[in-house]
Amino acid sequence: MRCQKCEKPATFHITELAGGKPQELHLCEEHAKEYLRQPDAAEEASPSLAGMLAQQLAVGQTAAELARLDQQACPVCGITFFEFRNQGRLGCPHDYVGFKKELGPLILNIHGESEHRGKRPPGGGGGTDELTKLIRLRREMREAITEENYERASELRDEIRQMEKTTRRAP
Repeated sequence: MRCQKCEKPATFHITELAGGKPQELHLCEEHAKEYLRQPDAAEEASPSLAGMLAQQLAVGQTAAELARLDQQACPVCGITFFEFRNQGRLGCPHDYVGFKKELGPLILNIHGESEHRGKRPPGGGGGTDELTKLIRLRREMREAITEENYERASELRDEIRQMEKTTRRAP
């Protein structure tokens, strides 16, 4: 088969949909490169000034909202939304409640569902209250150390150790 634009052999066979109907093109390498370099009509359209301004305002608004959101912290574990964004990890199960508005669309986008379906780890699902209390105690201990309240920190350390012992004994 020959190129549609010259006498060279056609090495590229391109099928495009134009107006809902397939259109076949048979081109040599040189004309195929030339054809593929042509920009699409959608790419040529330049954005209007109003569109660019609206986009800029939307970005500014998003940055202000993100700054406000970054300071929001979980009351149980103390992790901030900024820490979550940087680490990609939540601090405790209550973060799903505390950051529900922000995490909901993210979870839906990643998993396509907002509710868990399927297997759960054996022994999982129970003891979340104890785990949450342990996380809260560790946060309080860190705060006590920061405030140089070592007596309170040692009380919290002992309480944490006691909880860890009882948690390990449970099946």
